[in-house]
Amino acid sequence: MDEAEPSVPVNRYEASDAWRAVDRYFTSTLVGEDSALVLARDSGDETTMPNAEIAANQGAFLELLTQIAGARRVLEFGTLAGYSTIWLARAVGEQGQVVTLELEPHNAAVAEANFHAAGVSHRIETIVGPATESAERLIHDGAEPFDFVFIDADKPNNPAYLAAALKLTRSGAVIVIDNVVRNGAVADAASADPRVQGVRAVAKEIAAHPDLDGTALQTVGEKGWDGLIIVRRR
Repeated sequence: MDEAEPSVPVNRYEASDAWRAVDRYFTSTLVGEDSALVLARDSGDETTMPNAEIAANQGAFLELLTQIAGARRVLEFGTLAGYSTIWLARAVGEQGQVVTLELEPHNAAVAEANFHAAGVSHRIETIVGPATESAERLIHDGAEPFDFVFIDADKPNNPAYLAAALKLTRSGAVIVIDNVVRNGAVADAASADPRVQGVRAVAKEIAAHPDLDGTALQTVGEKGWDGLIIVRRR
């Protein structure tokens, strides 16, 4: 007998039917997810982390934040199939640039195909390798400061990614860190999950930094119970 399919897709948390319905309603009403974005979302199944891309309404939120910040240079930690990268590349406009850091060459290849399909490959530079090392090379090479940073990679390294982001941005920059609620586990100081501790450590560092203002928002939807931290450099 075939095993029953799991009720919760891999790399997602449990989500109620009502949460999914609300996401579908707002996505269909407000969000312009075209065929290129659908292709990128679906191709996430070909990466090392299926279903890990942000939801469509969250992609639109990222795009709006980038535009509100007036960002022309964006740094992204974690590419996968490039779904969020496309939203960011569209937000920066024809003269803008997104630099995205991806560990796995296979994921980067999937993403590059999606960038071409979306017509934004000329705005995106994909750097393959450990993100901490890639970011250090950008710092060493004196990269032009970024206006917006999206951190959505391995969570235990969140503090290292924040430290690199601070070296690669200037006053007024916006930093967004995804997947910080972790189905509520972030509130457990004794959690043995290194992803939870990575979130708690980066939140503590943001709170202690004299030049950072930040807050966190819980979200519910098709990906379950999670959320993000939004930070602005003074």
